[in-house]
Amino acid sequence: MDFIHVAHNLYHIILTIVNLGLQLLWYFLQIIVSTWYYLSAVGNLFESYFISYGVLKKYKSLRIGTLRYLAVVIESEDAYQTSKVVKLLQWLDSVGVKNVCLYDMNGVLKKSKAAIFQEMKNAKSIEEVNEAVTHHVSDHMTLEFVSYVDGKEAVAKAANLIFVENSKRQNIGGELDCQILLESHLNQALHIVGCKGPEPDLLLVYGPVRSHLGFPAWRIRYTEIVHMGSLNFMRHGSLIKAIYNFTKVHQNYGT
Repeated sequence: MDFIHVAHNLYHIILTIVNLGLQLLWYFLQIIVSTWYYLSAVGNLFESYFISYGVLKKYKSLRIGTLRYLAVVIESEDAYQTSKVVKLLQWLDSVGVKNVCLYDMNGVLKKSKAAIFQEMKNAKSIEEVNEAVTHHVSDHMTLEFVSYVDGKEAVAKAANLIFVENSKRQNIGGELDCQILLESHLNQALHIVGCKGPEPDLLLVYGPVRSHLGFPAWRIRYTEIVHMGSLNFMRHGSLIKAIYNFTKVHQNYGT
């Protein structure tokens, strides 16, 4: 009995030491990861300032011509900060970005359209521009405003069109022709109902999560997506870096 009692106590002591060791290891790993993220954030902050003040020479030469269409996704709560949105657009205009799509889920930016155009004297709505914005070089900035509702309505209209067209092909027995819905069918339907829209080359996400927040998926098949953090902490240098990195990416498009 004494031997069993001693073994039982020894087992509990060893188990306690192991648990304590694992907890210490976990805390140690947390400290390492937290320190790494902190140093990374500080490094990015300094790099952003260096880029803004022109210290890092390579970021001065942007091949902005490769960025034909830019989409900016903003979390709806942040989208109420019209002054910050305007400042972001002014930064983009200063580096030569001419075609921008502004998106938020709840349509806040759409409601602020008049205020944004009042501040952006050099900007025009995409509805006012007749030429293909992704291929035409102009002296003004073209803005498009999109919300989650637009995407839902576009899919509903396209689906209804496909259904109507398929219904016209009914055979004599009254049954619908068996067809496989392909991506090309949806693209054609979206184009017919006027909801296709230009496909952004680059999409910048300003929000707490790494998500496109419901931006129309059929428009970002080959789009580079970069998470920029909260709009409250947007930095000019980080914006320039994101655009610069995009211009250096070699894109292979499938057929």
